Amino acid sequence: MTRVLDAVVDPIVGMLADRTETRWGKFRPYLLWFCLPYAIIGVLMFTTPDMGTTGKLIWAYVTYCGMMVVYTAINIPYTSLMGVISANPIERTTVSSFKFVFAFAAGLIVKFSLPHMTVFFGASNPARGWSITFMFIGAIAVVFFLITFFGTRERVHPSAAQKTSVGRDLGDLFTNAPWLVLLAATVTFILFVATRSTITVHYLKYYVGQQTLTLPWASVAKTYSFEDISSVFLPIGDAGSIVGVLLVGWFAGRVGKKPAFLILFAASLGLTLAFYWLKPSQLLGMTVLQFLGSATGGPLSVLLWAMYADTADYGEWKKGRRATGLVFSASTMSQKAGWAIGGVVVGFMLDAAGFIPNVAQSPKVLASLVWLMSIVPALIGVVSFALFCLYPLNEAKMAQIESELKARRAREAAPNGPAAAGS
Repeated sequence: MTRVLDAVVDPIVGMLADRTETRWGKFRPYLLWFCLPYAIIGVLMFTTPDMGTTGKLIWAYVTYCGMMVVYTAINIPYTSLMGVISANPIERTTVSSFKFVFAFAAGLIVKFSLPHMTVFFGASNPARGWSITFMFIGAIAVVFFLITFFGTRERVHPSAAQKTSVGRDLGDLFTNAPWLVLLAATVTFILFVATRSTITVHYLKYYVGQQTLTLPWASVAKTYSFEDISSVFLPIGDAGSIVGVLLVGWFAGRVGKKPAFLILFAASLGLTLAFYWLKPSQLLGMTVLQFLGSATGGPLSVLLWAMYADTADYGEWKKGRRATGLVFSASTMSQKAGWAIGGVVVGFMLDAAGFIPNVAQSPKVLASLVWLMSIVPALIGVVSFALFCLYPLNEAKMAQIESELKARRAREAAPNGPAAAGS
């Protein structure tokens, strides 16, 4: 039900944002309007009322669905800002880099601090601890949304003479060739990411398991549990992503967004495939591959969102109409589809292998875990890589589009331009 709700709400929010007209712009106001509801629904989602089992279940569904709607209402405009705060494709890559640096850093901070915060605030009452923790996190979110609202400006605007409709916007979107290529590539790319992300904990718990090792800097062997291993392995991935995101703007500025994406994606696929040859005891090799795979894979989202902003420019250049919110909302919906399909693929393969949680696994299941950690996502990634090769926009083309759009907007803004003539 929540997936269906997402599929409906995403494009609706995108089209509403495109039609919003305020003194703050089209997209910035949503950060102001929805930051407080976002924090409140987040607290409610992690609050457990005394309502009995059925009541608690209803509460969970309602608050979760509410969170998805409010999250979409603030996230789509927030993401769409990337396409309108600058008309320069290189600056957009830099903006996207900053976005993901802080996103990965926030994820790392939450992973380390959340368990301690719930204990600190809840003491002997875990439910109270979770509720107060998310009051604290919600307050921080509100502050940062307000900083973003007051600290940004929308500089790319549709033509004042633009006349559009829902049907025309959708028609423009589905005849936008670069966007269609990105859409297909994104679904398969997220499927690659989702398959690998979904299986990682299972791989560590059942294939790697508990290990007794002598680390290079230790003099005696020590037994490491699944919890010990995962507490290092997963954050190492976040750290690698942050390093990669910090460097991707420099790299893309020298080779271009599409070549940078393909080079990094190819490296990420090779590093993913390498897990096939690792034995459970080779933790050091796994950790190195995790870091390098994240350092090459993490920046791909930065480049992907910058390319989506370029397709909004392409649509305006080609059709004379701009629908930034719809471009980003439909793209977000494709990512959610990829995550949903990835979960289904992993679940199907584990069921087919005979996986039963919390028991010792058969050799067949262990082999499936290795395949899902390496060969399966790599094969999916090859399909996505091939689709990305078809993406037609490069730096030279975007420079042409930017120049022509700038000239067109200048003509329309002139006293005797088309907008003035039609008034």
